[in-house]
Amino acid sequence: MPYIDSDGARLYYEEAGTGTPIVFCHEFSGDLWSWEKQIQHFSRYYRCIAFNARGYPPSEVPKSLSNYSHQHAVDDVAVVMRHLGLKKAHIIGCSMGSRTTLDFGLTYPRMALSLTMIGIGSGGDPRNKAAFLRQTEARARLYEEGGLGVVLEGLRKAENRVQLKRKNPRAFDDFCRRFMQHSAQGCANITRRVQGRRVSLFSMERALRAMKVPALVIVGDEDPGAIDSGLFMKQVSPAVRLAIVPATGHLVNLEEPDAMHRLVEDLFALVESGKWRPRGK
Repeated sequence: MPYIDSDGARLYYEEAGTGTPIVFCHEFSGDLWSWEKQIQHFSRYYRCIAFNARGYPPSEVPKSLSNYSHQHAVDDVAVVMRHLGLKKAHIIGCSMGSRTTLDFGLTYPRMALSLTMIGIGSGGDPRNKAAFLRQTEARARLYEEGGLGVVLEGLRKAENRVQLKRKNPRAFDDFCRRFMQHSAQGCANITRRVQGRRVSLFSMERALRAMKVPALVIVGDEDPGAIDSGLFMKQVSPAVRLAIVPATGHLVNLEEPDAMHRLVEDLFALVESGKWRPRGK
C-alpha cells in the first residue's frame, strides 16, 4: 500500500491516469473513495491523486492531539505533491476538504493551478464563537461516547444529505458503509483540532480579496450553510466563480457528478488555455 510520511502521520494515497495533476481533498464524513466517480472520469486525461487525511484509516490516526491542526491538513497536501514530484496541480475539495483547498491556495499559491471547492462551510460565525466551540466539543464527545453508529444515524437524517439517499440509494449505502470504516477517535480529534480551531471564513475577507488563484465554488441549493459561504466568497473575491446546482444537497460530487464534471472542465479549459480572468478584468 502506498504511503507518504508527513509530520507525524503516514498518509495513504492512490493515483490513476497521466497528464496535468489533480489532487482531491475529501470531506469530514468521507474519504478518498468519495472521489471514485471523479477519478474514473478525469483520469482519462489527467493524473488524479487522492489521499486519506490524517485520522482516517488506512492513513495513520495519531494519538497526540498536537499532530492535528488545520495547518497540518493544508501542509499535508503540499507534502503529497512534493513526494510525487508535482510542482503544480488543480486542487479539488469537498466540505472540510474545500476549506483545506482554499487555504492551500492562499498558503501555496504557486503550487495551485486552480481551486474547486464543493459545499465549503464557514467554520462558524465569528459573532458567536462560544456557541460554535460548545457545539464542536459536543460533536467530538458524541464520537467518543456514542461511536460511529450513533453519528451515522444523525447523518442519515441530515437535511443536506438526504438528497443523495433519494437520488441514488446505492451510493448512499456505500457512503454509510465507508463511514463505518473510519476511526471514531480520529474523527473526534479532527473535530476538536481541525474544524474547531479554523478561522471563520467570514473573517477572511482581506485574504479572499487578494487571492489570485482561479477558483470555483460549487454548492447545492439545498445546502444553506454552503450557499451563504459561497455567496460571501463570490461577493468579496474577484477570483471566485460560483455555481449553484438545483435540487442538490451537500455532496454535489456524489449527487450530480456529471454536472460537477462539466463545471470543473470549463474551469480547467479556461485556466489551461490562458483565458481565465478574474472578475472585472
